[in-house]
Amino acid sequence: MRSFLPERSRKPGEAFARFLFGRRARRRWIHLILGGALAMPYVLVGEVVVGPATDSRYVFNSFPLQLVSFAVGLPLAAVTALFPLTRPMSVAGVRALCGVDGDRLADGPPRTWAARRRTVGWFTLHLGFGGIISGMSLAVPPFAAVLVVLPLVAGLRGSRLGLPEVLDHTWALALSPVAGVATLIALAACAAAGGNLLARWAPALLGPTPEDRLAAAERRAADLAVRNRLARELHDSVGHALSAVTLQASAARRVLDTDPDFVREALAAIEDTTRRTVGELDAVLGVLREGAGEKEPTSPTLADDLDGLLRRTRAGGLQVTATVEVNPDALHPLVSREAYRIVQEGLSNALRHAGARTPVTLLITGGGKELEIVTANPTTATGVPRPGGGHGLRGIADRARLLGGTSEAGPVDGVWRLTVRLPLEGTP
Repeated sequence: MRSFLPERSRKPGEAFARFLFGRRARRRWIHLILGGALAMPYVLVGEVVVGPATDSRYVFNSFPLQLVSFAVGLPLAAVTALFPLTRPMSVAGVRALCGVDGDRLADGPPRTWAARRRTVGWFTLHLGFGGIISGMSLAVPPFAAVLVVLPLVAGLRGSRLGLPEVLDHTWALALSPVAGVATLIALAACAAAGGNLLARWAPALLGPTPEDRLAAAERRAADLAVRNRLARELHDSVGHALSAVTLQASAARRVLDTDPDFVREALAAIEDTTRRTVGELDAVLGVLREGAGEKEPTSPTLADDLDGLLRRTRAGGLQVTATVEVNPDALHPLVSREAYRIVQEGLSNALRHAGARTPVTLLITGGGKELEIVTANPTTATGVPRPGGGHGLRGIADRARLLGGTSEAGPVDGVWRLTVRLPLEGTP
């Protein structure tokens, strides 16, 4: 059963046992063993170098020569740690096994030579500590097991196991099980200490550099910008659809018994509006599910759907007089898309705040260097949008500003006027 007592209230023995054999200690031990496994190819290369250099044919049977081979192999490991994938591989291992907060570690390959040098230092330490602990993990448990069972198995005392001569004494033989258990505890202590040191050094050697933090901030800013754009798309598309459908249904209800042709037209407009809006909503949600990234949802443009937008808006009872003095097909796709949303939001404002049967004028002109969009309707007792309030007007201002344009909105002589100017030259 898991203990929920604070660290200070636990008994010293329990804390020491957790330090040696707890779940975190075991996982860090595995991390060290993996380091030893990674060190083996370099040790073998070191043996190839040390054998001829020492005129020895039995490097594997010589513990001192094995240490020399290990020392020769570590610089080779340091050289290979310069490869870009070394840091992501090391970071993945530390996150999975060392219990280090992932936010304190860098993502991706190192971007600077300073970061590569730190990765080299980490990789060398990991393989060095891992090789030592792995060797101890292979050698110590069998030796400790022999010490534990030595008093009980008389045949082991005369065997050729290379046991110390002191074990021939009765007192030493009696203490050999204690020595065996102490040896295992010492091995666990060495592994726990080595794992703890690597976990403490990991953030310093594998942590993000200033360049990594800047790159991460840029990625977050780009992702946030795309998500803000998706939020604007949802607001403009769904908000306009709800306003239009509400007024279309209201207008159809009022003339249900007297003007069936208008009712049929309003219902057809409601069907068309909801179908298009559901399609746009699916596209936006699909992008959010897949991750914002650089992908953009498919959005309508002036060239694609200006006539349909006007038809659906008029079906809601709004009396729209549109004058288009520019060829929508000749506009840059980005300008055409943003202009469509601006026109849509301008008409939505009129629907929401001025109400049905309100005359609205829409003027779209292209003066060579800029596209001008003007919507105007009389102010009424139902109210008008606040010049500085509401998500719609802020969204229009954001769209214009992102393209280097301007937007103005407010009442002038009893007429609510929205004017947006978008540059046609230098559009990205």
